[in-house]
Amino acid sequence: MPSILITGASRGLGLEFAREYAAAGWKVHAACRDPEQAPALAKLKGNIVPHRLDVRSVPQIATLKSALGQEPLDILLNNAGIYGPRDSSIAALDDDDWLDTFHVNSIAPLRIADALAENVARSEKKLMIFITSQMGSIARSAGGAQPYRMSKAALNAGVRSLSFELAAQGIACVVLHPGWVRTDMGGPGGTLDVKTSVGHMRKVIEGLGPKDNGRFLDHEGNEVPW
Repeated sequence: MPSILITGASRGLGLEFAREYAAAGWKVHAACRDPEQAPALAKLKGNIVPHRLDVRSVPQIATLKSALGQEPLDILLNNAGIYGPRDSSIAALDDDDWLDTFHVNSIAPLRIADALAENVARSEKKLMIFITSQMGSIARSAGGAQPYRMSKAALNAGVRSLSFELAAQGIACVVLHPGWVRTDMGGPGGTLDVKTSVGHMRKVIEGLGPKDNGRFLDHEGNEVPW
């Protein structure tokens, strides 16, 4: 049975990923801040193992690693993220909020990847997927939302670097833009619903392998400029 670990699995894209992979017969390790307060996750059918994980917490990452032991993970899906401060000028931004956006979106995914690299390397598929945004593309950059844009650009840079480090273990690292999705983060104006976005991304993920290590793709498999 293939296995996947999904962060931010209690809602939005993470919840739909958990639903679809479980329905497809995968073992799903579903990580979120408070599984006991995640009723939608609890209702999912299939082989789903909940894990408590605030991605900011190094001790909780270590506890997750311990809980998995030597178990192989075919896919590590670093999905958890936050938008950070909204509708603020740079002068009005609070440094702590700005840094927290970097912590969740940029630092935590790499810490989790580092902690679980051995589990992924023991698997058949050996994939690490990082949900990013085209807002982190410097080539496509626009004004506003600097904390979010900068945090995703930092994530992209970190994963690109990590892809070289993990290649020797046969692990492919890919950053994936889900499109503009109607979630709590994306807002009601998104052009895609959650199910459509996840369905497209699953098709892209299914076709990934060592040749795709270090790529930046969108939900339809198109290359996104860095």
